[in-house]
Amino acid sequence: MHLSAQARYAADLPRVVAMLADEEFVAAKVRASGALSQQVDVVGEAEGAFTVTTRRQMPTTGIPAQFRSLVGSSLEVRQVEAWEAPEPGGRHGTVVVEITGAPVRLTGTMRLVTEPDGTTVHHLDGELKASLPLFAAAVEDATATAVRDAVAAEERVGKAWLEA
Repeated sequence: MHLSAQARYAADLPRVVAMLADEEFVAAKVRASGALSQQVDVVGEAEGAFTVTTRRQMPTTGIPAQFRSLVGSSLEVRQVEAWEAPEPGGRHGTVVVEITGAPVRLTGTMRLVTEPDGTTVHHLDGELKASLPLFAAAVEDATATAVRDAVAAEERVGKAWLEA
């Protein structure tokens, strides 16, 4: 299933990139997603290419009840965002989200662009795939909701971060 999401920030591109490459911000956004525990690693600098890797234990309360018995009370989610070096007109990157122990994977691209009003928009476009016979569509829908909720949490945390 195709998945698109975006977050808007009232800040210029360099400030948003610096935020996304800040380990403290990444930890705050992961906590805001509802993580029970987390591990955050940022390699590289905002001025060049950088990679953000997170692992988080997530509760399964958002998963339909009929699937919870298959996965237990929590899931480990691993996310890797690889941002390329700056280019004229914005930044580009890739994202992969995997759920350990579940055949669910999101692969996609990310873009940061500045709108004419100075707002920076973080676009995520990807393909979400669940490899579960008979249940793939339901699992993909539940996962898509969780990803959109995580992007919304990141946007809330990012707006507060940039205002501070």
